Amino acid sequence: MNTSAAGLRVLVTAGAAGIGRAIAQTFVAHGARAHICDVDRGALEEAKRLLPQVTQSVTDVASPAEVDRLFVDVKRELGGLDVLVNNAGIAGPTGKIEDLNPEDWDRCIAVDLNSMFYCTRLAMPLIKAAGGGSIINLSSVAGRLGFPLRTPYAAAKWAVVGLTKSLAIEAGPDGVRVNCLQPGNVEGERINRVIDAKAKALDIPFEAQKQKLLDTVSLRTFVTAEDIANMALFLATDAGKHISGQALSICGDIAHTV
Repeated sequence: MNTSAAGLRVLVTAGAAGIGRAIAQTFVAHGARAHICDVDRGALEEAKRLLPQVTQSVTDVASPAEVDRLFVDVKRELGGLDVLVNNAGIAGPTGKIEDLNPEDWDRCIAVDLNSMFYCTRLAMPLIKAAGGGSIINLSSVAGRLGFPLRTPYAAAKWAVVGLTKSLAIEAGPDGVRVNCLQPGNVEGERINRVIDAKAKALDIPFEAQKQKLLDTVSLRTFVTAEDIANMALFLATDAGKHISGQALSICGDIAHTV
């Protein structure tokens, strides 16, 4: 199976930590050149220490102006683009719909959905100019099953699937493959924060909420950032050259959310 990324020029949003950094690291390990962006300067400094060959930008991808500046950096550092990984996302607020703050809703949609539009509209001409390539959007199992008390997040992640499938049809004739990944519960600090917020909203202990999550997974385990990165690499390389328009779950088989 050919998963060589040699010669690929890759942009990973929110690439300084977690899933994004794992994706950048995996592509680089397989021969790609990568540029990452992140809103967290501290995380970028740590990423520079771990991945000194990866160039980077400080960017809030929910801002069209900042995304414009990001792509100036991408063109300068990579000279073009073959792969875009729209990884940036936030958990958004936790609570019943009637208790949510409109500003929190707007911010969640801005980061989890609008940012993909801002980045893709600038990436697409570069990928087409390269003769085709791959766009990988990060959705979630919440974009397949729904997520009570997390409606802004679920709404955005469902929208990502529609964006992905529509773009796959639109850009396919130009040789651009578009897919989305739907991670389940990914080990790390982020899922711990989500569990904590949900436990507080339900007035139950942290460990009880964590067990509720595990009980929904057929394999009774969380996945890792590396699992997500490996699927992204597969889709962007020759191994996945005929896969497009798909929403692929990496979740251990989650039947429902809690």
